[in-house]
Amino acid sequence: MISMEKNVLVGQCGGPTSVANASLAGILETALKMNCEHVYGMANGIQGLLEGKVIELEDELSSAMDIELLKRTPSSYLGSCRYMLPETYEAPESYQKIFSELERLNIGIFLMVGGTDAIDTVRKLSAYGRQIHSEVRFICVPMTVDNDVALTDHTAGYGSAAKYVAVTMKEIIRDAAVYDMPMVTIVQVMGRNTGWLTAAAALARGDDCEGVDLICLPELPFHPDRFIAKVKTMMESKKSIVVAVSEGVRTSDGQYVCELSGEEKLVDAFGHMDLSGTAQYLCRIVREQLQVKTRAIELSTLQRCAGHLTSRVDITEAYQLGGAAVRAGFDGHTGEMVATLRTSDDPYICATEMVDVAEVINRERKVPSEWVNSYKTDMTSAFIAYAKPLIQAELTPIYIGGLPRHIIREA
Repeated sequence: MISMEKNVLVGQCGGPTSVANASLAGILETALKMNCEHVYGMANGIQGLLEGKVIELEDELSSAMDIELLKRTPSSYLGSCRYMLPETYEAPESYQKIFSELERLNIGIFLMVGGTDAIDTVRKLSAYGRQIHSEVRFICVPMTVDNDVALTDHTAGYGSAAKYVAVTMKEIIRDAAVYDMPMVTIVQVMGRNTGWLTAAAALARGDDCEGVDLICLPELPFHPDRFIAKVKTMMESKKSIVVAVSEGVRTSDGQYVCELSGEEKLVDAFGHMDLSGTAQYLCRIVREQLQVKTRAIELSTLQRCAGHLTSRVDITEAYQLGGAAVRAGFDGHTGEMVATLRTSDDPYICATEMVDVAEVINRERKVPSEWVNSYKTDMTSAFIAYAKPLIQAELTPIYIGGLPRHIIREA
């Protein structure tokens, strides 16, 4: 076990979620309960640590109300970064600087909350730590709305984002059905390579809602001509058609559908293309070929920051994963990730287990093909059974003056 005299250091990275701060709360409270003297936070992830930006969390979040507000505040309290730590041979001085800072702060457990970047950081630092015989333990808390991390049943953050998608689709369906005229509404959902969030649109269906008419995932090749034909056929039996489409849908030759518009696309530092405009392009070709009214809706960042629609299951599990990560570090685990382990759908029961980050990195968990119906238009009951438990119940914000109260860190 790690000595209780050691301190804990935590950082957040990658895209925000509405429950990332719940994991931070779980880390802080568990570490203090285990008599850890200091819990430090990296401002803006590993990049902030390299720049010496470290704060004492137990001082900034000292009351029970601070913790409650933290749990209910979306995004990343510590700030995030889009910095990929180089390999040791590329920048040995960065590793030396990091481990020097860990020694100065008397760190025993290093925690990263996030998706692929967090997993990669833990893998690299734990490997370097073994090389220099460091006693620091490195643990990852997986956190991403994309739900694409391997070797875990689901990631924290997905349940709340899925809940937002399902609720919003249900409301869009009601809005689109108001007018007695043909109309196609196309809703663009986050998902570059995986369609977990778009698939959540299927949850809108119930005894009070007919559900979406078509779901398009990036796991399946997209054929614009077949898409038009499907929409045309559907409009023969109903006037209002609502489609949920992943931003990352591609044609059979690998081209993003949003590229078909001919507009120049920006590319970020990681080589990721801006995928906005997929719904707008599809609306354009539907309008041109079927001569009907269309509406394009892009949910964008609303999917990951809707704290008013947080799933209680999601926020509770995020808190528990943070606590489990601290305990795993004290027990001597390193180079590992806290994974969710589902043992039952009904009643929903989920535990945690530790997995090697080296087994997780460079693997992307996609929506199983058997969870898509034979017509490639909708999700099966197996997906519904998987996703529905994750969106259950709510933890409403603390409202003051009619608006949710958030806790923010002074820059």
